[in-house]
Amino acid sequence: MAMIEGRTGSWEMVIGLEVHAQVVSEAKLFSGAATAFGAEPNTQVSLVDAALPGMLPVLNRACVEQAVKTGLGLKARINLHSVFERKNYFYADLPAGYQISQYLEPIVGAGSVTLDLEGGSSREIGIERLHLEQDAGKSLHDQHPTKSYIDLNRSGVALMEIVSKPDLRSPEEVGAYLHKLRSILRYLGTCDGNMEEGSLRCDVNVSVRKPGDPLGTRCEIKNVNSIRFVQQAIAFEAKRQVGLLEEGEAIVQETRLFDSNTGRTRSMRGKEEAHDYRYFPDPDLLPLELDPAWVAEIEAGLPELPDDKKLRFIADFGLSPYDAGVLVADRETAAYFEAVAEGRDPKIAANWVTSELFGALNRNDLELAQSPVDAAELGGLIDLVADGTLSGRLAKEVFDEMWRTGRQAAEIVEEKGLKQISDAGEIEAIVAKIVAENAGQVAQFRSGNEKVIGWFVGQVMKATQGKANPKLVNEVLRKALAG
Repeated sequence: MAMIEGRTGSWEMVIGLEVHAQVVSEAKLFSGAATAFGAEPNTQVSLVDAALPGMLPVLNRACVEQAVKTGLGLKARINLHSVFERKNYFYADLPAGYQISQYLEPIVGAGSVTLDLEGGSSREIGIERLHLEQDAGKSLHDQHPTKSYIDLNRSGVALMEIVSKPDLRSPEEVGAYLHKLRSILRYLGTCDGNMEEGSLRCDVNVSVRKPGDPLGTRCEIKNVNSIRFVQQAIAFEAKRQVGLLEEGEAIVQETRLFDSNTGRTRSMRGKEEAHDYRYFPDPDLLPLELDPAWVAEIEAGLPELPDDKKLRFIADFGLSPYDAGVLVADRETAAYFEAVAEGRDPKIAANWVTSELFGALNRNDLELAQSPVDAAELGGLIDLVADGTLSGRLAKEVFDEMWRTGRQAAEIVEEKGLKQISDAGEIEAIVAKIVAENAGQVAQFRSGNEKVIGWFVGQVMKATQGKANPKLVNEVLRKALAG
């Protein structure tokens, strides 16, 4: 648990998140308009989204199913009865003057997310609720010197607002929470988690207190769109609040914005309370009643989620909790690893995926889907090491060539003559020559200097251009040096 050290001692951060996750759906929450990212402004707007008089919302069943699926993935209570309400406020990109949301009776109740922390420990973070709501449009302030433009393509897009309990205690825990939540959403296929495109946005509630004291006054930081910026915003805001309190000033409950250029938060407006929005049930929408059998059917169709997959990788493959956690963080990575590990040593497969493959992806700033080496090809390379055709060192050279050219390992080995020398007679002849020419080093070994064996191995590898089987080299050398 991270603490802030101030002039008057230690302070504890108390953090809660409101994550807005865009539902994966071909149509909006209450209209049939498209939801694809990147369309020309105002080309995906129905009469409902534009709030023209007389238009009535019609609830999208697919969006409801995605919300239920997400709630089940968060081990949360599914409320069979929920109500849509109007949240009233005025803004230029909110054509109706209200947002259809859920307040008193959301579709999903309390749940939890398990954080995987450094050192192998874990911690449960409570989920307060998940509710469905429609997104607002987007105001564009940089298109004209004196005017703001409005794009309503996002207006009416379905969002799941996932509200955590104030259980988080550091920027690092918040980072782990957001990574885990995004992983669960992607496994479920209910949100793509793309923060750059705005399909996952975060409001952060931050307060500070002396350990053991009641909760302090919180400030809300709105619409932070990257995990790194969320962590920076929390670190700055917590220190700002501690500084004010230690000077005897009060924290004003307000909404703030984070400026990623300066790394600072700044005041936006006084924090609204629920009564400011004048919530009331939407008169155009009946209460939502879910069939328990339908919810059970959705639950039966859930995929294996990260926590369960991690436990299986540890139990079935003998992986460490850390390696298993890395491999299951992304659904595509887990599938890639399982394909590589099938019929092979899973620990060796994990090492190749997490070191060589991940290293190459990071160096080239690529996603796994863009890798020029697929799972079958990496498995083929591992097979050549397992059957003695390639040494581990040469295998890494072959991998680099596979990455550059997209060719298969066996083809590269054949063309470049990289096949490992595992012929005992050939290695014995080379070892005999090196031993005969280096009597001084032989004497050192025989007088008890074990380290000199490494020098001899290096000489054999040099003579064979790295192609000699290292295990066989060691065996032959020890026999020859023993005299």
